[in-house]
Amino acid sequence: MSPPRDPRRLVVALGRRALRGPGGPTGPAAWLRALERSLLPLADVVAAGFRLVLTHGGGLPGDDLVRVEAGRTVPPPTLDLRRAETQGAAGYAIQQVLGNLCRDRNVEVPIAVVVTRVRVDPDDPAFRRPSRPVGPPYSAAQARRLGRERGWTFAGSAARGHRRVVPSPRPRSVLEADAIRRLSDAGVITIAAGGGGVPVVETALGYRGVEAVLQEDATAALLATALAADRLIFLTGVDRVEVGYRTARAIGIERLSVADARALLTAGEFPPGSMGPKIGAAVEFVEAGGREAIITSLPGVHAALDGRAGTRVVP
Repeated sequence: MSPPRDPRRLVVALGRRALRGPGGPTGPAAWLRALERSLLPLADVVAAGFRLVLTHGGGLPGDDLVRVEAGRTVPPPTLDLRRAETQGAAGYAIQQVLGNLCRDRNVEVPIAVVVTRVRVDPDDPAFRRPSRPVGPPYSAAQARRLGRERGWTFAGSAARGHRRVVPSPRPRSVLEADAIRRLSDAGVITIAAGGGGVPVVETALGYRGVEAVLQEDATAALLATALAADRLIFLTGVDRVEVGYRTARAIGIERLSVADARALLTAGEFPPGSMGPKIGAAVEFVEAGGREAIITSLPGVHAALDGRAGTRVVP
């Protein structure tokens, strides 16, 4: 029997565009200053009495560049450790900024960051076809050398550079979901599954981290379903989803049924590198029993909760 859904519990997926704002700050210090402005609407949502579970995409700006320099002298950490670092560092930044913003509103609420593991299938076809770019571009000579030394796979061209590509398997279950639910039930704002979570596979000896990167929106939908959240909100760089995006025929969408969303995905209206993952994750959440998924911007989140903004994916 599924647990009852709590209408005050929101799973909020903070996209990279939403977090970094227009133009995108280029370093951690500038990013923290930008967070103080961009997270203001979430503090208002907390003050309105909602219980938030936050996920986020990516890590600290400039992180890949730091790794390039470090990688010249010592081997970089494995990708599962990188995901754990992302959750700790970026989660801490969100925790600090959001906590201070809530305190400014005389709202005292505990905030916790949970390093979250996500189980994947070791037989997932993605492991045979690495496709997710990570890290900076390299020259062809550098890519060949790193491929020999570290066994990395590269894709790209001389014009755009060669980037490492890694598997992006489908997330199957969130191992810390019960702990996250308990924290949320106790009134703790929980920041979890950052960067899609740490991918692990189950073995006879327990769980083992793997060299992969998960799709953040898919993990957010999986977590929201596991928590029996009433609504899932994707915050990105636009107020509303459009068909014909960036064309003369662009039209904003207020409401999408699951059937219409699937049809538009099949027609290629929402590309994989753009709005496609959010629409796909929204469909999965609603089909699993969620009341609705909302896609909007951070400034528009309060209006979206009131039904005045955003795009809603509904049964």
